[in-house]
Amino acid sequence: MSATRVALVTGATGFVGGHLAGRLQSDGWETHAIVRPSSDATTLRDVLGSGNVHVHDGSTEGLVDILRNVHPEVVFHLASVFVAEHLTDDVDPLIRSNVLFGVQLLEAMTVAGVLDIVNTGSYSQHYEGREYSPVSLYAATKQAFQDILQFYSEVRGLRAVTLELPDTYGPDDKRSKLLSLLDQVARSGETLQMSPGEQLLDLLHVDDVVHGYEVAADGLLSGHLRSPSQYQLSSGSLVPLKDVVELYRQATGCTVSVVWGGRPYRLREVMEPVSPVPVLPEWQACISLRDGLAALNAESQEDTDGNR
Repeated sequence: MSATRVALVTGATGFVGGHLAGRLQSDGWETHAIVRPSSDATTLRDVLGSGNVHVHDGSTEGLVDILRNVHPEVVFHLASVFVAEHLTDDVDPLIRSNVLFGVQLLEAMTVAGVLDIVNTGSYSQHYEGREYSPVSLYAATKQAFQDILQFYSEVRGLRAVTLELPDTYGPDDKRSKLLSLLDQVARSGETLQMSPGEQLLDLLHVDDVVHGYEVAADGLLSGHLRSPSQYQLSSGSLVPLKDVVELYRQATGCTVSVVWGGRPYRLREVMEPVSPVPVLPEWQACISLRDGLAALNAESQEDTDGNR
């Protein structure tokens, strides 16, 4: 291993990928990222440097050039399109991002002689805790890529670890997720129409998530983790949706008006996130949901005070 380790991150303009790229950079990795031409990579270029942000032209040959030039010791693959319940127009982007781009990446790694990849999966590949039962087309595309990754591992010699992620949260989250929605309605005073709220949530702070990626990379590079292998990251604590809303109220002091049962459960709603794969060895979650929400509220208050 060289004195300065080299990493290549896909999905670095996203929430988890952006935090991971920043953490790798601050921890001493020479960190590169692949972005689409349409991506807003301004912040990413400020963090990594313009020369370390590589625009993919959509072709396999273009990825081969990037992999040859960067020649990372490990690729962190987080790029994906997520759709909870797809419409017909979602099919092409789901396949392009979650299957085609991933296969192009694996082929480029093979051609460039880059062997190690930490991939990203989802507990939604395990409806009701089954070995494989996709909650959605998104989950099915994640599994399809993992099946192809198995081929590249067995036949082309790539070394791979897949990390299954639960729901994630943390600072600078621009996604339309539960906590962002609670912030929005708390500010507006609107009433939020929600499901009956009996589902259990596994909410993992993004700092714990990115630490998991670093642990997985270290295990892969050192040979302590077998390849191909699959692990999950989990907070270790399942919290009912109704309790999450109450914890949000306690952390922020903001009461959110909620109509429980105002909308039905989704088709194949995950009532309890369960995965049959083991938790990543040598890793554990350190930030409780209560502490994570309190920290987010403190940061929000500091930002508000600083902008006055």
